[in-house]
Amino acid sequence: MFNTKDAIDITINGEGYNCAIETKLPDLLENLGFNLRLIAIEYNGEILHKQYWPQTELNHGDRLEIVTIVGGG
Repeated sequence: MFNTKDAIDITINGEGYNCAIETKLPDLLENLGFNLRLIAIEYNGEILHKQYWPQTELNHGDRLEIVTIVGGG
């Protein structure tokens, strides 16, 4: 948990979540235990290509939908 003045509120897959100000997307994803090679992300209603993940800094009110890619046949 973060001090209110040091945190922002975001939504991940419909659930409220808070993280530190200036958190980069890959850091958040790794902290949440996602395998970065096996997910796709919708960021505020738009698909966010992996090439943009490293420079994406989360902001208060951002909405993420994270989908895990599963193989099968």
